[in-house]
Amino acid sequence: MNKKRSSSLIAGLGALLLVTQAQAQETLYLFNWSEYMDPEIIQQFEQRYDVKVVQSYYGSLGEMFSRLQSGGTSQFDIIVPSNYYVPRLIGAGLVQPLDKSKLSNAGNVMEQFADPSFDPGLEYSIPYQWGTTGIVYDTTAFPDAKPSWSLLFDPEVNPTQPFAIQQDGQVMIGAACAYLGKGGDCTSLDDWRAAAQLVLETRQRSNFSGFVDGTPVLQQVARGTVKAGITYNGDFLLKKDEDPEGFANLAFMLPEEGAEMWVDSMMIPKNAPHPELAHKFIDFIMEPEIGAQLSNYNQYSSPNQAAEPLLDDALREPPSLPTDEQMAHLYFSPSLEGAQLQQFQQLWNEVRSR
Repeated sequence: MNKKRSSSLIAGLGALLLVTQAQAQETLYLFNWSEYMDPEIIQQFEQRYDVKVVQSYYGSLGEMFSRLQSGGTSQFDIIVPSNYYVPRLIGAGLVQPLDKSKLSNAGNVMEQFADPSFDPGLEYSIPYQWGTTGIVYDTTAFPDAKPSWSLLFDPEVNPTQPFAIQQDGQVMIGAACAYLGKGGDCTSLDDWRAAAQLVLETRQRSNFSGFVDGTPVLQQVARGTVKAGITYNGDFLLKKDEDPEGFANLAFMLPEEGAEMWVDSMMIPKNAPHPELAHKFIDFIMEPEIGAQLSNYNQYSSPNQAAEPLLDDALREPPSLPTDEQMAHLYFSPSLEGAQLQQFQQLWNEVRSR
């Protein structure tokens, strides 16, 4: 064999080896909210474990749930649902229990999140971030605004300024229940009906702009399309940092009647293609430095006790971290299943369609 042919063969074998190695490289499939992950964290995970991370995004929890029901349990390795969807995912058989022997950093979870009612003992989930749901509003339109849901629900408080509300039924019914003095975690059918009637009357007012979710509404308020809407504390802070001029006259409030406190958690779908890698990713996120990096990027609170000393100062004060007085008025949206969930969905569909 001559030298030229020998070199060509070696080059060909080398190229084949590189292709084979690339094909053998594991891939983690992450299904998450958009703009909810620091790209540098993904790069660090890829480099440490010599893997590839492919991210897909959902705009609502309902969208995520439907995707899993239609085959998504075998398409994704990690999902990031909110607390009230966790029992629903477990009950539907869409997620698998965690192997705690593979999660050396699970002990970093703060005590207040270590044994939640929605997943006792964290058998299926590990907290990712936590935050609050409140009202974003234009202070020039509402210079004397009080921290109250009346800014949206009371036509005397806001008779003319355009406003939006969220599409998520549990967010809206919870807010209405809180405003009516029934507690934001209300679950009785009579309370739901009263809250649904209030939301229905609210959406029939002439200055109701529409159903707009938490992130898009921030841009609408910044542009002046609407003057008030419902959003999340971390999203508000993040967008304010990105556009300080556009957000100069905007503020975020937690209504004193009660506001939602939520926890987003990492879970592994039932038929995840790479469950071992999924456990590595969860454990990676729970490292103190990575947990702090995630919160410093998202501007949401960290459920990681070991990450707390590494957080930015802004994450130690409102609106990122509620005051003790505000914490006393926060509630978790209840987890609904079975016939109770069907009743709720039917009621909310009626509100949306009328």
